[in-house]
Amino acid sequence: MEGVILKALSGFYYVDGGDGRLIACRGRGKFRHQKLTPLVGDRVSFTPLEGESGILDGILPRKNQFQRPAVANIDQLVVVASGAVPVTDPFLIDRVVSMAEGRGCESIVVLNKCDLDGAEELYRTYVQAGFATLRVSAETGEGIPALARLIAGKVSAFTGNSGVGKSSILNALQPGFRLRVGEISDKLGRGRHTTRHVELFRLDNGAIVADTPGFSSFDTEEMETRRPEELARTFREFAPYLEQCRFTGCSHVKEKGCAVLEAVKLGAIPKSRHTSYVRLYEQAKEVPQWQRKGSAD
Repeated sequence: MEGVILKALSGFYYVDGGDGRLIACRGRGKFRHQKLTPLVGDRVSFTPLEGESGILDGILPRKNQFQRPAVANIDQLVVVASGAVPVTDPFLIDRVVSMAEGRGCESIVVLNKCDLDGAEELYRTYVQAGFATLRVSAETGEGIPALARLIAGKVSAFTGNSGVGKSSILNALQPGFRLRVGEISDKLGRGRHTTRHVELFRLDNGAIVADTPGFSSFDTEEMETRRPEELARTFREFAPYLEQCRFTGCSHVKEKGCAVLEAVKLGAIPKSRHTSYVRLYEQAKEVPQWQRKGSAD
């Protein structure tokens, strides 16, 4: 049989085979010998045993994976931000989106608390950059149906700075979501969630979402070890200009004849997005070559 790992805890992998049951599986010894660790989100093959137990037989190819939190096969990150208190710094959005782009993972920018502040500048920036961008209010329900349609049938992880309303949005998407999470955790012998714990849940519309505490802050240190020259390709609106620069190897920071800088000057690329790019580029330059992603390849 095949299924998806929704939770990993104390050596057990809880697999959803699609029939509503969670099968507590142990991994075969070959995983240890191959130094392969199953992750939450992995699509796997497994053999059911008596009761609600089973043996994990194999891991199907991954489309992507993240180290912290340890999760695989995320279709999209739902980046929750706000123009009201707490106001989100665009850099926090851009570094997560850049990491997602580097993993082949789509991003949705959700501007919560639109009943208090429409976050007009953030909205314009990310629409112009080419991202699905929604104004929502977990309080009034505005925009929630549109978000439900975007996540239906996909695996989504919610992230964003503290206080922007990730849990409130999940409750608006499916009332009682937090209660349901608590009930499942009690059944599996787990008390309160912590940020060290990764778990996925199915919503009634077919969406699979990450439990909010585990994704309150994606660890982007891994993204910052990417080679500086790779960063430009994680800013999607740079793409039309990258081959038009006067000099080969342009860093798109301050060079003469840089087509990206010209596009920023003309307003074709949002200035805040380029500012974030430069900040990430300078951070990446500070990382020693041996630490960079792929430096041993």
